[in-house]
This record gives sequence, C-alpha cells and structure tokens, in this order.
Amino acid sequence: MKPQAFDYVRPDSTEEALALLANSGPEARILAGGQSLMAVLNMRLAQPSLLIDISRVPDLNYVKVKDGKDAYLAIGAAATQASVEWRSSLAQEVPLLAQAFPHISHFQVRNRGTVCGSVAHADPSAELPLCLLALGGQVVLRTRKGRRVLAAEDFFQGMLMTARHADELVEEVRYPLAVAGQRYAFTEFSQRHGDFAIVAVAAATGPDGIRFAVGGVADRPRVIVLPHLQGSELDGAINDFAWDLEARGDHHASAAFRRQLVRQLGREVIERTMA
Repeated sequence: MKPQAFDYVRPDSTEEALALLANSGPEARILAGGQSLMAVLNMRLAQPSLLIDISRVPDLNYVKVKDGKDAYLAIGAAATQASVEWRSSLAQEVPLLAQAFPHISHFQVRNRGTVCGSVAHADPSAELPLCLLALGGQVVLRTRKGRRVLAAEDFFQGMLMTARHADELVEEVRYPLAVAGQRYAFTEFSQRHGDFAIVAVAAATGPDGIRFAVGGVADRPRVIVLPHLQGSELDGAINDFAWDLEARGDHHASAAFRRQLVRQLGREVIERTMA
C-alpha cells in the first residue's frame, strides 16, 4: 500500500518545527528516522496531512552526558540509534543500553532510526522504551511555550499511546548513568534475531533492590521494584508479576508461553545482576 497524500516540510531549526506543530496540531506528524512511521503511513494506520522532517535539525542531533546529582545520557530527537550504539563509552555510561542495542532489528535500521523516535512510537515490544523504564529515565517534551519532563512510567500509557500532546515534540530522552554498586542485564526471545521481541526483560540491581522490567507482554512496558530475593521467593515474585501483566495469546505465542518466558528470562537477568 501507499500512504495518503501529505505535505512535507524540512525545518532548519527546532523553533520552526515547533511552530509547524503548533499550527497543525493533530494533523502533523514528526519524521526523524522514519523506520516506524513510514510503515504506519504505508498501511494507512496514520493519515497526517503534514510531515515535519527534523532529521537535519542540528540542535536536535546530540548525544551527551549531563553531570550532576542525577547524571544521565541525554539523547536528542534527531540522534540515530547507531550514533548511540557506537559511542565508545556507552558500555560504561549506560551498560543496559549497550546490551540491548544488538537485539534491535538490524544495523541498517539502527543506522537511520532514532532513539527518541522509538520512545515516541511506544511499541510495547521495543527495546529502547523498556530500557528507559527499567532505569527510571525521563522524556523531555517541548512546545513553543516551554518544556515539561515526564518520568518514563508516566509517559507510556498504552499500545502505541503516550502522554505527548499534539503540539509537543519529544525533544530529548534521558537514560540515567550507571552508578557504583549497581549491575544491569538484558535479554529477549524472538522468532529470529532482529524480529520483534515476543518477550524482552531487563533488570537493574543495586543496594536498594531490583528494578525488573518486561516488554512484549502487556500493552506497554511494565516495571516492578523487588527486594533482594533468592530461590523460591524470587520465583514466586516473578510469577506473580507474570500474571499481573495479563498476557494475551496471538499468532506468535500463547499467553501461557509468554508467562513462562517472563519467569525463565526474568530469573536469568536478575541472577546475572546478582552474581
């Protein structure tokens, strides 16, 4: 199929993009890498009248560390996934991201797709939203009038649904930096490498407990905070969470199979962070 006809604009600045969003509202869509959006347009699941291409806006193309009490890796809306993946210091800065990137589709897609675009698309099976949630990251939303910062738990609201308003741009996502005494692990199960995850899991374990996140099961990635548990107590906590996700079967996997993957993969990543 082909998309419905639309107008195309490539602004030179963030301010110009925000003005276009303010004037067009829900009739406009932001185009950055286009790896998710173009498929949606081709299937006519979205039919905007205007595409705003921010891929060449220089002040949105950045990946940098912001130091301070709560240090984080800031990734701008035009920064590609590859520009983060091949960052030489990523494994030390955000080790969970370094583990997750090889699972994301294929390198050709990562070369064009953006980190903010994946977060904004909010696919429940996507690895980047899952990692953002597991780490307790943030999303920066901007309009012509100002900015607001949302926790990842408040940003993701359902299947391909977020708290973003029609005139807001996902300007930046913030992945907290690794801290001393904390360990991280990621894995997923898919039919073939590069396919959408049937179940993806991530864990971040520190002195205060375990943040355990699951994607691909519920209508959005979900996270739970657990105390330090072992043996049957850990199995019981993971099993309870697997049922809380209210898995549903489809042509890829049954609900029972997804719950079993949560139990098996969940224990694997948590044990890796506690080894």
